[in-house]
Amino acid sequence: MCGIAGYIGKHKISQSKIARTIDSMKNRGPDHQNWKSFQKGSTHIYLLHSRLSIIDLGPRANQPLKFRDYNLVFNGEIYNYIEIRKTLQRKGYEFVTSSDTEVLLMAYAEYGEECVNYFEGMWAFAIWDEKESKLFLSRDRFSEKPLYLMQTDLGLYFGSEIKFIHSLYGKPLTINHTQLTRYLTLGYKSLGKHNDTFFNEISEVKSGSNLIVFADLNKRHSKYWQPTCQINTSLSLGDAVDGAKHYLIESMKMRLRSDVPIAFCLSGGVDSSALISIATKHFNQNASAFSVIDHDERYNEKKNIQRVVNDTGCASTFVTLSHSNSLTRLENLIAYHDAPISTVTYLIHSMLSEQIACGGYRVSVSGIGGDELFSGYYDHSLLHLNSVKNSSTYKQYLEDWKMYILPHIRNPVLRNPLLYQNNPQYRKHNYDASDIFTSFLVAPFKEEFIEKSYTNNLMRNRMLNELFDEVTPIQLHEDDHNSMFYSVENRSPFLDSKLFDFMFSVPDEYLIQNGYSKYILRESMKEILVSDTRLDRHKKGFNASINSLFDFSYKDTVESLLEPSSPIFEIVDWKSIADSMKIDPAPNHYSKFLFNFINCKMFLEHSAMVQ
Repeated sequence: MCGIAGYIGKHKISQSKIARTIDSMKNRGPDHQNWKSFQKGSTHIYLLHSRLSIIDLGPRANQPLKFRDYNLVFNGEIYNYIEIRKTLQRKGYEFVTSSDTEVLLMAYAEYGEECVNYFEGMWAFAIWDEKESKLFLSRDRFSEKPLYLMQTDLGLYFGSEIKFIHSLYGKPLTINHTQLTRYLTLGYKSLGKHNDTFFNEISEVKSGSNLIVFADLNKRHSKYWQPTCQINTSLSLGDAVDGAKHYLIESMKMRLRSDVPIAFCLSGGVDSSALISIATKHFNQNASAFSVIDHDERYNEKKNIQRVVNDTGCASTFVTLSHSNSLTRLENLIAYHDAPISTVTYLIHSMLSEQIACGGYRVSVSGIGGDELFSGYYDHSLLHLNSVKNSSTYKQYLEDWKMYILPHIRNPVLRNPLLYQNNPQYRKHNYDASDIFTSFLVAPFKEEFIEKSYTNNLMRNRMLNELFDEVTPIQLHEDDHNSMFYSVENRSPFLDSKLFDFMFSVPDEYLIQNGYSKYILRESMKEILVSDTRLDRHKKGFNASINSLFDFSYKDTVESLLEPSSPIFEIVDWKSIADSMKIDPAPNHYSKFLFNFINCKMFLEHSAMVQ
């Protein structure tokens, strides 16, 4: 895991700007920083890199890396680099490092732009191809690694973080108030639908995409991978369970490749518990778990966490939430993210990342993508009922839902088993209570929920939107920036292309059985994951109450958040915020809104200072 930045265009970048940018990249790469420049006619090309050493720790794997006419800066991991290297060696390639970086570069030499089709991993990279006078930019299938862009009249800037682009550019960026208002009133699920960022000038390379920029600054975009849903109706339930187990274990095998110690984020849910159990029991890893404890019982997972710790024998570190230092921590994170933090979960996650780094670990493993891949949300159970409505066993599915799932659902809308049968297009719960919060705004704002069409399968289309547009990309952005703030690489074993392809071939009816969400995952983990956790039906999620982090009864806290001169009150009504802070405990939707408000306030004030 590293940091990259660069530019291609008619502008010549000063040494001082490059030095300042390299310095800003040290969190992502404390082990080595370097850069190279090239020129083709009147076009200048710059490649900047900072390295966090994970595989082949020696200087021979430092970047920018050159092979023949190809020059690479790379952020991420090519997990199947060992297999690709063997193939390339048979073709006559000779390697001087044991790194995945060199494998990536030689794969480009052999396969050109098609090299990405051979990779299993997470990446954002740039290759300056001197032979063909083109810059090749690529981003992984699930958008695990960030790759931001800024187009100007004179060229294109790119980077792992917005601050790198801002530093190279050297001029102010302007705040995207539409994106800010979306976040404030609609929540994080609105953020990935428009390829917007919180700055008007900045966009991103989309997931599963390449961007080619030629020396004459003409560009060519291409989508090298498109997620699809191809249901295999001949697949049996047993085959589905066996296949999921096979592909998840294969994914873990590759994601345990590292020359530095690996830690696990353990929330107590099935996803993260399954991963650490595979590592310890199947691969005999001496794993270390890091967990957050919230004394609000709505979110307290200590019982499940302790079960997994006891069962696996892993070392464990617990982080207990308190009001201490939360506002300062949030301010620092917003400054590093160049954006508000999407949910309170990632304020908590930063505490884990800090403890992981303090423990001497450089890689962490998390369960991102498990819910979207295996069907873990409460509305999935309603979509599932819709999928099986014509089944001869529908009545049993309905009874199982009423007995085992309904008692845990708090949202009144999702307590209706016929929700999607009566209205297949119902989506209002995704922008929960947004009508209340838009009424707090100074100026009118309205934006309807939109959904991309991946497949005509209603349930799978919803899951694909969550996986590629609404939930997972936002989580990945937060995980990446939180981890890199502390120079830690995050890995997500559920985001494996072969596991994805298999799970989106499994018939809908198998996904929820006997009232169990994520049934395929649970069954695949028999003999691996401790039964009490594997069969726990109550989904709490990796979350916390805002009242566990911020004390709104403390006068100084309230006064600082309600400072009337803050630019946030040009957007939202002061009295509405003041009244909302008096609610304790805050209902879930108010808790989310207040967290978003605090973030917007801090983001606006920080941005005004650094521009």
